[in-house]
Amino acid sequence: MTTVDALRAKVQREPRRQLQKHVAWLTVDDELTKTECVVMDVSPGGARIVTDAEIDVADRFKLALVPDHPKRQPCEVVWRRGRMFGIKFVL
Repeated sequence: MTTVDALRAKVQREPRRQLQKHVAWLTVDDELTKTECVVMDVSPGGARIVTDAEIDVADRFKLALVPDHPKRQPCEVVWRRGRMFGIKFVL
């Protein structure tokens, strides 16, 4: 018989989120529109971001942690609360 503690030990959890509060830029419209945001915390699977104004953030966009850098991380919104968004990184 397996104990509850043994089952819990097998559950793999997502690595702990790191607090960032780092300025980033989200881009939509094939990267023609760039909007500044703040990354509040981040994990390997996603992040929590806040925008300065109540803008209509698309369901999918790309996130750049460095301005004008060619690398952009594709993202998808998983929840919205006013100007705060939970996003997951997608391929």
